[in-house]
Amino acid sequence: MSSESWPSEWLKGILPLCVMAIVIENETHGYAIAQSLEERGIPSVKGGTLYPLLSRLETEGLVSTRWVQGPSGPGRKLYAPTPEGHFWFHANSQRWTSFTTTTVALLQHHDNEGNRWRTETKSILNDSLGG
Repeated sequence: MSSESWPSEWLKGILPLCVMAIVIENETHGYAIAQSLEERGIPSVKGGTLYPLLSRLETEGLVSTRWVQGPSGPGRKLYAPTPEGHFWFHANSQRWTSFTTTTVALLQHHDNEGNRWRTETKSILNDSLGG
């Protein structure tokens, strides 16, 4: 689904965890985080969404920051996980995995019910049309 946007209400819930997953891999800057998200199937995370989120993660003590000189221009703010950030990430990724397992099971149950309903409806229509 990399060419299409996910619903914003879905992203709002999972984006902090996805950003932390990238920051935990290595110290990085905001633009690289946005690129990495896009490469991994979460397109179009705008700066107006990403930078306030990074600021909130910093305020909450989950990431630390430092400024470094850019290779050929202005400085960059780099983000790295704190020990609390590592703990938060691992605890919440386990919780998210449990949540998604539960919701996938629920949705698959209803998808199977929907498939059965469509099959039964098609059969009834075929019978009523003499097909």
